[in-house]
Amino acid sequence: MIPARFVLLAAIALGHAAASAATAPKTTEPSADQRAFAAEVAKEGGPSAESVLTTLAGAKVQQSILDAIARPAEKTREWKDYRPIFVTDKRVADGVEFYRANRALLDRIGGEYGVPPEIIVAIIGVETGYGRNTGKYRVLDALSTLAFNYPPRAKFFRGELKQLFLLGDKHLAYPIDELKGSYAGAMGWGQFMPTSIAKWAKDEDGDGRIDLWNSLPDICASVANYFAEHGWQTGQPVTVRAQPAGDAEPLSPENSEPSYTLQQLEAWGYAPVERVDAATPSTLLKLQGELGPEFWLTFKNFYVITRYNKSPMYAMAVWQLSQAIASGSAEAAAP
Repeated sequence: MIPARFVLLAAIALGHAAASAATAPKTTEPSADQRAFAAEVAKEGGPSAESVLTTLAGAKVQQSILDAIARPAEKTREWKDYRPIFVTDKRVADGVEFYRANRALLDRIGGEYGVPPEIIVAIIGVETGYGRNTGKYRVLDALSTLAFNYPPRAKFFRGELKQLFLLGDKHLAYPIDELKGSYAGAMGWGQFMPTSIAKWAKDEDGDGRIDLWNSLPDICASVANYFAEHGWQTGQPVTVRAQPAGDAEPLSPENSEPSYTLQQLEAWGYAPVERVDAATPSTLLKLQGELGPEFWLTFKNFYVITRYNKSPMYAMAVWQLSQAIASGSAEAAAP
């Protein structure tokens, strides 16, 4: 016969075990998609499949990320509502201050890459408010949420997540699970996606790594190099306002890629308000402004801005902000 005290101790032990089992964190087995993804990363020279799965196990699905990507500002606002978000007196003043504080660096990089310094400043201003808001989400959470839980663009974000694992120490100044960025996984002051970091980010300060959070030379040179590599044409126009004739030919281009000569657009009734070579490749952009429709003739450099973000409203906001910064900087520099 077992003594009663041993029965009681056994019951207590079993109770503790059951309680521990109930409160212990549940481990979730990786999905078939995650296993295939991890094997793909390992096959392409990244960390082992086991290491990738361990990292993914620490990622959290964020519903707020799925909500945010379903309603980007470019798709829910007209230009008259979109412009006031990015082209504000404060953003212009902060841009002028940023340019003045870093003029030597920006002018040198602008000259090296053939990209106007005010464009570099405007991109940083639009993307992160000159580095003040680089994103609150863990990049790992953002990319894994979208790669495995957002079917409309799963292929794209799976590719970005794979590139994140492939970047290595030179391209990532910090551990993967510590990186913070946007809901889409964009990082640093210029909001580079992992593939953009791999292709176009620069180690401008020469310290052997690319730091898009704390190295201004790396940040500014990476933005400039992005524009240069996408075909920025030094000294060429970006966009000019058009004055449509009363009988102008209806025209709705599919994108911002220059598809016509300026001469052709003029023949269709869209005359530029500034002088531009008639042979310049261009296209037409119509925006809904505060005072009604606005017509713009846009050129290759405008198209290059849309390679950073494909929205023509984004490109126009960057351009107008850059011009305001350039004007303010010139006034500040005047004796």
